[in-house]
Amino acid sequence: MAKWTAFPYDADDYTYDAAALKKHWARLHAGDAEPWPKDEAVQAAWALFHAGQFQKAAEAGLRAGGAGLTVANKAQAIYANYLEKSEKNKLALFLEVAERAEAQAQAEPKNPNAWYFMAYALGRYSQGISVAKALAQGLGSKVKGALETTIKLQPKHADAHIALGAFHAEVIDKVGKLLGKTQGADAATGLKMFKEALKLNPTSAIAMVEYANGLVMLEGDKKMAEAEKLYADAAASAPQDAMERLDVEMAKAELED
Repeated sequence: MAKWTAFPYDADDYTYDAAALKKHWARLHAGDAEPWPKDEAVQAAWALFHAGQFQKAAEAGLRAGGAGLTVANKAQAIYANYLEKSEKNKLALFLEVAERAEAQAQAEPKNPNAWYFMAYALGRYSQGISVAKALAQGLGSKVKGALETTIKLQPKHADAHIALGAFHAEVIDKVGKLLGKTQGADAATGLKMFKEALKLNPTSAIAMVEYANGLVMLEGDKKMAEAEKLYADAAASAPQDAMERLDVEMAKAELED
C-alpha cells in the first residue's frame, strides 16, 4: 500500500482510548449506525479511524477481518474522498472499496454497512468518471439499490439517507428530470431523504452540506439563501472526530467560494 497523505489537522481532540470510544460510540456512529464491536482489534482500528489515522485504520481493519472490514472500507473511502490528491489513485481506491464491500455484502447480506460502503464508493467513483458515464455503465441502479437495501436493513442509517438524497439530486442535475425518471430519480424523494437524514443525525455537518448541494441542484437560485444557511450551520458545528473535521472544513470552503 503506497503511503497515504496524512490528516492535516491536530487530532488530539479526536483521540479516544477504548473506554472513551465506547462512551462516545453512539454519537460518533450516529451517521452509520455501526454497532459497538466486541473484538478489541476492531475497536482499536476504529480508534485509529476517528483520530484521522486512515491508512493505519484500514490496515488494522483488514488484519482484524470480520467487522474490521467495515472500518477498512470507511477509512479508505473517506481518505480517498477528502485527502487523496491523485484522481487516478482516488478512483482506484474507491473501486477497491466497492469490490471489497460487495464481497462483504454477499457474505453478510444483512450487514447494512457492507451495502452502504459499496454504494458510497461506487457513488464517489461515479462522480469521478462523470455521472452520465456511470449511468450508462449501469452504476446508478447499483448505487440506488444498495442504498435502499441499507435503509431497509437499518432504517436509522442517516448516512444512507444522505447518499440516497444525493443520488436523486445528482442524477436530475446531470441528465434532467425526464431522463432521471428512467433511472428512478425523483426530486421530492431526494429532498425527503435529506430531511430524514438531518432528523436522524441533527448535528451532521455532511448532512447539512449535501442537503445544501441538493437544494441548489434541484431548486436552483431560489434556494441559495437556505443553502448558505445550511453551509454556515455545518461550518459552525463542533466535530467529534477527524472525518467530521474534514466535513466542517469543506463547509467552510463552500462559504468562501
